[in-house]
Amino acid sequence: MTSVLNLAKSEAFAEQMVGILNSGALALMISIGHRTGLFDTLAELSPSTSAHIASAAGLNERYVREWLGAMVTGQIVEYDALAKTYYLPPEHSACLTRSASPNNLAVTAQFIPLLATVEDQIIDCFYRGGGVPYSSYGRFHQIMAEDSGQTVVAALEDQILPLVPGLRADLERGIDVLDLGCGHGYALMKLARHFPQSRFRGYDFSQDTIAAARAEAERLGLTNLEFQVQDAALLGEIEQYDFICTFDAIHDQAHPDAVLQNIYRALRPTGTYLMQEIRGSSHVQGNLDHAIAPFLYTISCMHCMSVSLSAGGMGLGTLWGHELAMAMLRDAGFTAMEAHQLEHDLVNSYFVVN
Repeated sequence: MTSVLNLAKSEAFAEQMVGILNSGALALMISIGHRTGLFDTLAELSPSTSAHIASAAGLNERYVREWLGAMVTGQIVEYDALAKTYYLPPEHSACLTRSASPNNLAVTAQFIPLLATVEDQIIDCFYRGGGVPYSSYGRFHQIMAEDSGQTVVAALEDQILPLVPGLRADLERGIDVLDLGCGHGYALMKLARHFPQSRFRGYDFSQDTIAAARAEAERLGLTNLEFQVQDAALLGEIEQYDFICTFDAIHDQAHPDAVLQNIYRALRPTGTYLMQEIRGSSHVQGNLDHAIAPFLYTISCMHCMSVSLSAGGMGLGTLWGHELAMAMLRDAGFTAMEAHQLEHDLVNSYFVVN
């Protein structure tokens, strides 16, 4: 059956595609603006020439001027053609500068160029299956640490800990805490500083991140905190912890079912598990109104699903969703689960599990 071409629909989609091309390009340039500190510099300047901006940022003027061209035509930076000056309005810097954290979306833009570095490997996986290992993503842990610094570390005391009744009092009294998939360990370091009577342990399978975490903990003089290289799927501890947390760490595990079972066994009978995971549905139709669903499915295809499959895993994907998360927690042995959303964090859900 031959379908009739709807010209208006075709033209509208062509316009949409042009917008996608421009937005994709701007995501790359926004990442550069963040990494070079250009947004932070612009936010401190009155309308300035490209030479002045480059000097203030300590960068090459020709590259800054070309970058500014993208920012101006992308309607991110304002331009005075007569004075040849550029200006970042405060309404824009409110989600582009480090001082705007936790609302700095330029941090998240860094994922776009990172994922582009493995495009050829991902295409190969479309033909042969399998996945791309963590080792292929050069800056992944660094970006994740910066991202979690906004969503997790900054909100720990005032918003995340209160989700678990009595947790703050327990931490002040002294309990055993595990962060599984701790990355650079910034969340644990903050907890260890504020609750010196408690004992903290961080596990991650990445030797590089654990080495960085150990060095920083030593620099801070934290004696109630230790970091170890550990595959979460091979965790064999029984009833060792009063509180276990994972921050955006379950869905890209090779064997998340085994990890959740290990967490269940490692908790003491009165212990609590806090799981931060991406907010969304397990079903595509449930994500049609999700504000960043295309971005999350892309992250999944290009990273989270792929790294799991590369290790012969389940490949849950970033949007494994609320429904499947609840089912897998029950299968692991947990009987009480509550999902919470925090006002500052539009991307994640926080599951309090017993």
